[in-house]
Formats: sequence, C-alpha cells, structure tokens
Amino acid sequence: MTQTSAPSQAGRLGELLLAAGAITPRQLEAALTEQLAHGGRLGEVLIRMGVADPRQVRAALCKQRDIEIVDPAELTPQPEALSALPPETASRHKLLPLAINNGSIQVVMADPFDRQAIDVVRLLTGRKVLRVYGDETALKEAIGKHYGSNVSRMIADLGDEQPAEALDDETNIAAQLQDMAREPTVVNLVDLIIHEAIEARASDIHIEPFEKALKAKYRIDGLLYEMSPPPKHLQQAIASRIKIMAGMNIAERFVPQDGHITFMTEKGKIDIRVATAPTVFGESIVLRILDKSAALFSLDELGLGEAQLNAYFNLLHSPHGIVLVTGPTGSGKSTTLYASLTHIYSPELKIITIEDPVEYQLEGVNQMPVNRKRGLGFADGLRAILRQDPDIVMVGEIRDRETADIAIRSALTGHMVFSTLHTNDACGAITRLTDMGVEPFLIASSLRAVLAQRLVRRICPHCKREATPSPAMLERLGHRRNGTTFFEGAGCRECRRTGYLGRVGIFELLRVTDSVRDGITRRESSVQISARLPAEHLSMAEDGYTKAAAGLTTLSEVFRVTQEA
Repeated sequence: MTQTSAPSQAGRLGELLLAAGAITPRQLEAALTEQLAHGGRLGEVLIRMGVADPRQVRAALCKQRDIEIVDPAELTPQPEALSALPPETASRHKLLPLAINNGSIQVVMADPFDRQAIDVVRLLTGRKVLRVYGDETALKEAIGKHYGSNVSRMIADLGDEQPAEALDDETNIAAQLQDMAREPTVVNLVDLIIHEAIEARASDIHIEPFEKALKAKYRIDGLLYEMSPPPKHLQQAIASRIKIMAGMNIAERFVPQDGHITFMTEKGKIDIRVATAPTVFGESIVLRILDKSAALFSLDELGLGEAQLNAYFNLLHSPHGIVLVTGPTGSGKSTTLYASLTHIYSPELKIITIEDPVEYQLEGVNQMPVNRKRGLGFADGLRAILRQDPDIVMVGEIRDRETADIAIRSALTGHMVFSTLHTNDACGAITRLTDMGVEPFLIASSLRAVLAQRLVRRICPHCKREATPSPAMLERLGHRRNGTTFFEGAGCRECRRTGYLGRVGIFELLRVTDSVRDGITRRESSVQISARLPAEHLSMAEDGYTKAAAGLTTLSEVFRVTQEA
C-alpha cells in the first residue's frame, strides 16, 4: 500500500460509517487524530475507542472492498459445498460454504478479513476462496440449520443402538465408571453441551433420566427448553464425567451430591454449581452456570422504578436494621444483594457475608462460604462474623429460627444486615419470621424494609410489535382497556423464535412504617398488614403492569410470575 492510498481508503471508510449513521463527524475526527498519533487501521481505532460497533465497521469495510453482503437466512448452500468443509471448521471459524465453481469455493463469513480462516478453507478444499459477508448471529443460526448444532451432530453420529451399561454392584464400580467417563466421546459430548448452553445464555443445564430416554434441557430466561437428547446408553458415562469434573464421588449413585466446576471458555472462566439427585431411572443432574462477566449489575440496572429506587437508596444508608429481599429460587435475589453491597461499599466500612455458596466475588468484601461438612452453617458463621467487628453483614438466606434470631439481634445492636427469604410477597416475609418463632416485637424493632421481586422476560427489541391484550388478562391484573399501547415479540433468530430476549425485575418495596410496625406487634396476618400499607405502595403486579405499559414486557409474562403473589 502506498503512502497516498491509505488516507483515501481511510477517508472512504469514515465516509461510509458516517453515511450509515454509525459514527459522528466529531468521533471520526478524534479517531483520525488517534490513528495519526499511534498508528493502526481506522476501523481498529474506532472499535478500540468504543465509538463503532465491530459489525458496523465490518460491513463498511465490505462495501469499501466490494465484498458482497448477504443474509445467511436466505441462502441455500450446495450439498457438495457443505461436504467440502467439516462442521467443526464451519463452527469454529464462523463460516458457511455456499457453492463450488471450477477451482473456487464461495464462503459466507462473519469476518471476511480473518486471514487464518481463509487459509484453513483454502488448505482443506484446495480451492480459491471467494468471500461474502453475513451477520454473525444469522450465520450461526444458518450453520446450525445446515450442519446441525455441534451437540445434535455428535448425538446423531453416536446413535442409541447400544444397550445401557450393566455395572457390577459388588466390585470395581468406581473403576468401571472412571473408564466410561474417560472415553473421548463422552468427554467431548459433555464439553459441547456446556459450551452450547453458555452460548445460548442458559442459566442452568438439566440432565434428566427416564426409562427409555435421557433428556437434556437448557433454562433460558427462566424457562426450560428441551435440546437434542443424548443417547440413553451413555447415561452412566455422562453422569460420571460430570461428577469427575465437579469433584464428586462417582461410585455413590444413591444419595444427593453437590460439586463445583471451573470451566474455561473464550469469554474467560465460568463457575458451574452441580447438584445430583437419585431418581427411579438414574441420577438427575443440574448444572447452574454462574457467568461472572454477565451477572454483576448496578442497582439502577435491575429495573426498580424511580420512586422505588430512591426509597431503597435511603434504606441502604440506614445506620442499623435488617433489609430482606424475598422471592422464589431464580428470582434474582442474590443479584440484588450484590448490587446493594456494591453500591454502599466504602473502604471505611467492614462488610462481611456468609453465603451458600459464594456465587460472585465482590471487591473489598469479605465473603465466607457455608461448609456443612465441617460444621459451618449460617448460624455458626454469623456468630463468627459478629466477632469480626463488621459494619454491614449479609446472610445468604434465613432458613431457621436460630439464624433469624442472630440476624435480628445483630440489627438491634448497631449492625446493618441484609438477607433473603423464600416468600411469595413482601408481607409474607413478616409472617414467615413469626412462623419460625421469632418474637414479633423483635421483628418490629429491627426490620427496615422487605423488597419482594420476580424476573420477567423482556420483549425482544429486534421483533417487537404492537399487541392487543385480552380484556380478561387486563382484568386479572386489575385494569381495563384505557388506550394504553402494549407490545409483544413476533419471534426472530435473535431471540430463538421466543419473542423474548433477556429479563428485567419487577418489585414490591414494603417499608416498615409505624402503622406496619403496630400490625407486626399485634401478630396480624399478611392480609391485615397489607391493608396498613400507604396509598402510594406499589405491588409487584402493578409494577409489572407499568413495565408492560412501557413496552418492556408483556402482560401475560407479568401474570405468569405474579399469579401466586
């Protein structure tokens, strides 16, 4: 490239990005200044500065170099082109062979400037590579459509013709299971299942044994989706492989076990919690995926309304007392507590937590894991924490009276305490504590607030459209048709045809006023206490309705998660 050609090409790339609305003139000027000072290609500089999206830069470069841009969803590859490249190569390098003509092969690529991928295709096919560009998300779906997913392809190749393993229950069970789990086929299959779940944004993987089948399911945005079923004859081998990875006893198949896997991906280290439970037809296994890069939010990202958020901010800075976050398993309680501790963290404060287990590590916070095998439960751990002179204490969950008593007495002696409870609504937390045997006057004196929450699925922004909810649905949520515009997702490849992408919280913040405190000391029911709440109090269902009216979610989704509350 000559000295004079670089500026003209850079100028053209900048013009294309300006025309596409990807950058502003001021951003282009800043990027050109940065390029002049430190070198590098303009596109790389724009991406490094966080000014332009890599896909936008890639599309502009394709226009600049006359590389055709196509929609992978509309392509029909030639069978001989597909057979020219193995599926693993297509998946790894994000490309799809389209056609073979004489001495060339046409390939759609997520990155047409990936020299390594081009060289791999040329070496494997012995042909000249003709590049076209396709959006990465659509291309991944097209690869899965024409080749099948990595897991489904491998499962199809394995078949299910072999009988289930017959284990000797008397001797050498551990050795037999070890041999099964070390088979390369089993190792690769388990790795692929975990990789695909992470790629699909799954929070959990479920391996469920039945009489004639072994099922695999991914929980995505709170709901389970059934995937390609692994071969039944590999049931024992898959279970053993997962247990070896999680540091469990592979020979023990008749009692529940817990374990932990540290799994390395392109995004970095992923922590996975593993739990097994014996069933009639074998061990049911659940792998909880804890992606640290995606889990830590700030409080204003959780979905609290402005009034709720301001009130909660004030509560966080109380000098003492207890704040409870309630909801069922998987409702985001830990995320809210982590966001709360991150918000109030200061080097001047000593913050200690006790958790089962420690899901995410917080900078500057002392975190203690529960270890029941060594006799360390919540109550014992909390006693030890109080001898550490803390300012703020977080108890992962209040499960019994002993833990509740210690937590509440800690709040009464000058500590700020955060914890969680499993209840359907905010008022239910108060009656749950009294049911545990905690004296009402202690609850009334120490409890500052209860934040009840659920997670609802967000409408996919890529296929969002107007919707007309049924009058019955509106009536269930206490409303009538009033001209409000509601939305839904039509379903597209970005959201896996579900109409939803990601989740947002809906909340109910119960502040313990003098009237509520009086109801607690009188041992009133949750219904009676709810009647004492101020007029401006917002229930979870009402908060959900507000978010549906704002176009964040659907009314049916709000009803799904609040019908028990």
